[in-house]
Amino acid sequence: MSRYRLQPTPSQEMALLDHCGHARFVWNLAVEQHTHWRPGRKSAPGFAEQCRQLTQARAEFAWLRAGSVIVQQQALKDFAQAVARFFAGTHRRPTWRRRGRGEGFRIVAVRAGDVRRLSRNVGEVKVPKVGWVRFRWSRPVPEGVKSYRITRDAAGRRHVAFAAIPAPIPAPGTGEAVGVDRGVVVSAALSTGQLLTAPGLREADKARLRRLQRKLARARRGSARRTRVRRAIATLQARARDRRKDWVEKTSTDLARRFDVVAVEDLKIRNMTRSAKGTLRMPGRNVAQKAGLNRSILASGWGQLVERLEQKARSRVVRVNPAYTGQRCSACGIVDAKARESQAVFRCRSCGYAGNADVNAARNIKLAAGHAVTAREGPRVAEPVHREPQPVLLSA
Repeated sequence: MSRYRLQPTPSQEMALLDHCGHARFVWNLAVEQHTHWRPGRKSAPGFAEQCRQLTQARAEFAWLRAGSVIVQQQALKDFAQAVARFFAGTHRRPTWRRRGRGEGFRIVAVRAGDVRRLSRNVGEVKVPKVGWVRFRWSRPVPEGVKSYRITRDAAGRRHVAFAAIPAPIPAPGTGEAVGVDRGVVVSAALSTGQLLTAPGLREADKARLRRLQRKLARARRGSARRTRVRRAIATLQARARDRRKDWVEKTSTDLARRFDVVAVEDLKIRNMTRSAKGTLRMPGRNVAQKAGLNRSILASGWGQLVERLEQKARSRVVRVNPAYTGQRCSACGIVDAKARESQAVFRCRSCGYAGNADVNAARNIKLAAGHAVTAREGPRVAEPVHREPQPVLLSA
């Protein structure tokens, strides 16, 4: 998706809010229909039947008929795709949409004249029932776009994203490979020794965020003051997301251009970031610490980095088993849990190799991508070798 900042007028903003409300209403009706389905009952209506029901509803209710039929039908199309992904086991079950969260709608059947450029930095797009809406022309719009999606984030910003599949970045052809170890303190450590950290909020922004959160806790629910504070918090959080996304885009592009093969760990991030609060009968332990770790993992952009790498360097990203990558010595292949003295220090008690722990793990990931096998049985990363550490050098 090629995303651009939308710049609607106040009247256009109200019309766009109406489109979002219609899309949300149609989506929630579809969710309600599927919640009544149980095994053994008649199947819930599909996309075609729901479109026929939508036609009847538009004929009966004037406020729904005043909206765009494209927006409402595409909301049903999005729901049908969400249900298909749920039964395929790749996504969760579609749930209710709330006002002010994840607002947006999609427009299809876009013609060539529906997007045009006005000046160097200004363009406009034609939205049904709204008219021509301006957006910031930050880069050329992809040619031949057939659909676009308009979204509104929690900070109140509007964006238009044109659906286009970009061409993958060609491989450099040097035959070089790199291993990438993802962490919390160091967001991405490369086997070349380079350490990369995803940017976030500055210290002044963090202090302001803490003050706003305390102010939000004291604000009365439903008050105008609480609304203003929530909007200010959302603006700071959107700033952090924008910086992280910019870092992910630049880092993934750089890796795809420099290396033929990029090796990463096959991490189950959803499982790793689950809450540890437990239940009333079996409450969890260290819940606050686990919540802080989850926030740090998500703020490092682990999943976004690999997703963009797989899109830019197609068929050149290798996922390896993450077992023992942090405990194995990249020099001799010995696995020793005590070799990692701290978060940043790795010191092998067998061969004496010492270096950055994250870089050592990245080198093991690179070796695993090449299917290297040691002379002492088994792959270097998937299983430990059958040999005890030899602390000869450390005793010397």
